[in-house]
Amino acid sequence: MAGHASTPLYSRFGTPPLMTKKLTIGFIGAGLMGHGIAKNLLLAGYPLILMGHKNRAPIDDLVRQGAVEAHSPGEIASKVDMLFLCVTSSAVVETLMSGDNGIIQAGRPGLIVVDASTGDPAATIALGARLSSRGIHLVDAPLTRTPREAEDGRLNILISGKPDIVAQVHEVATSFCENIFEIGELGSALKLKLINNLLSLGHAVLAAEAVNAARATGVDLAKLHAVVSRGGANSAAFGMIVSHLLEGDDTGMQFSMRNARKDLGCYRRMVEGTDLMNLLAGSAYDAYNLATIMGHGEKLLSQMSGIFSAEHLAGK
Repeated sequence: MAGHASTPLYSRFGTPPLMTKKLTIGFIGAGLMGHGIAKNLLLAGYPLILMGHKNRAPIDDLVRQGAVEAHSPGEIASKVDMLFLCVTSSAVVETLMSGDNGIIQAGRPGLIVVDASTGDPAATIALGARLSSRGIHLVDAPLTRTPREAEDGRLNILISGKPDIVAQVHEVATSFCENIFEIGELGSALKLKLINNLLSLGHAVLAAEAVNAARATGVDLAKLHAVVSRGGANSAAFGMIVSHLLEGDDTGMQFSMRNARKDLGCYRRMVEGTDLMNLLAGSAYDAYNLATIMGHGEKLLSQMSGIFSAEHLAGK
């Protein structure tokens, strides 16, 4: 990540304020993760304008808490100082940018667009150049952790872009993040996030296979969990999958098979043309692709061992 060294994490309250006046914040994508982020922005005193969608419950709740609802990306972009996008892909981001009611056409010079989506770094870098030509700033700011931490204001955020713009986003992010990492130039936060997701999503595939091996060979699952959780083989993904099977707990990682396939697809495109020996990423991608093709795209990662169990594959 040339040009910038990674900055140590900051505690939620560890950065002195840079701004004396609260910025007006826009928000598109108030869903599982976005609701908690938007709620905490409101609690921090930021005026908030958000775009509605078909799932009315989070939107109506935020409006009750003081948010103002808008009806197009352009309407929001014309009224705010900083606009957060928390959507599913680079393709959705591009849709929000385009057309007469899009962000590019309506955004005022000086607008800061914060793309919290996980997408293609190359697309983000190209979009940054387009926005810059209109005086609009872009940072990529992907998130880690879960909707539970979003509600609690304890997310992790990775931010990259121009240092002075990153500093402004950093201050706003303290309202919904526990740890804030400044990564470097535009696109570098997304690159790091995709590598992070290779690890977490790869661990989930391996953990599901290990759990199914235990079931197939008669190993007690609770005892497997007791041993693994106290050793070097442990991972968050393993704990999540076992918690689902032993306790019915799906709250650990509310992330779908379809989104996992999307993220690993972004990772594979990112490393194309490098000298990397890409041995395991392809296998992990194939697992999520197969799950999606089988009709399980909206199921959660915690359910993966069931999807690939011998009984399920045999149609029992």
